[in-house]
Amino acid sequence: MGYPGKNHKQYDTPNRPWEKTRIEEEAKQVIEYGLRNKKELWKAQSILRRYRRAAREILALMSTSPDAALIAEKKRQLIDHLQRMGLMGQTGDIDAVLSLRVEQELERRLQTMVYRMGLARSPKQARQFITHGHVAINGRRVTIPGYRVNRLEETQIKYYTTSPLINEVHPERTRITKGGR
Repeated sequence: MGYPGKNHKQYDTPNRPWEKTRIEEEAKQVIEYGLRNKKELWKAQSILRRYRRAAREILALMSTSPDAALIAEKKRQLIDHLQRMGLMGQTGDIDAVLSLRVEQELERRLQTMVYRMGLARSPKQARQFITHGHVAINGRRVTIPGYRVNRLEETQIKYYTTSPLINEVHPERTRITKGGR
């Protein structure tokens, strides 16, 4: 089991570390979403891998287990969780879980949401605003760019109350509103 206070890796590295097409694709995603390194991308891939594994287990239970109520409950829990997290729409089913893409997971990061909402000019600047404490969710400061924003929280993303960026005439705010993206 190991020491409980020790941090453990939350992601799996690629099986083929020097595959050229994968490296190029990952580099594009790192740039597009303003990630610090590929480890953040691998974390998102591992999260989706866990969801897909759970969906495959449910499908396997459907073909082997006679307990339909238990299977329906597990299926409902998985789909409800993914809908709350914003990864699936209201009409999603198990097949939609299997077709989730890493871009959908990366779009749920706070860093991407801040950029898409127009609170920053670029994903890198969004990351900087978050780590410097200028962004809040529901009035609480969040300093983790990789924070996964659920559906209820996405409308509550704003500048923090004591941040100088809350002032409309702040030089950086005027650059953002003038279309300085």
